[in-house]
Amino acid sequence: MKHHLIRYRTKPELVDENERLVKAVFRELRDKSPEGFRYMTWRSGDGTFFHLVEAATEEQAGTLPGLAAFATFQNGIRDRCIEPPHREAMTVVGSYRMLDQ
Repeated sequence: MKHHLIRYRTKPELVDENERLVKAVFRELRDKSPEGFRYMTWRSGDGTFFHLVEAATEEQAGTLPGLAAFATFQNGIRDRCIEPPHREAMTVVGSYRMLDQ
C-alpha cells in the first residue's frame, strides 16, 4: 500500500477556484469508481490544501493522472499557489476508520 501526502498553499483570491477544481476530480472519481484507490483532500483556513492518496499498487497509483478533471486541476496549479505542491511518501502509523485496513 502506498500513501502520499501533497501539501500546498493557494493565493487567497484563488482558494475557491482551487476547491472547485478539486471537487471536479472527486466527481470524476465517483463516476469511475476505481478499485484499490483512495483519495481525500482537506482545506485549512489559510488556503493550504492537503491531499492524501492511497493506492494498493503502482498501477492504481496512476489513477489520478488518468483523469480529465485532474489534468484540468493541474493546469495552472503553480500559478494558483503561494507555496508550490510538495509531495511526500508517508507511512501509516495508525488509523481509526480513516483508511482501508
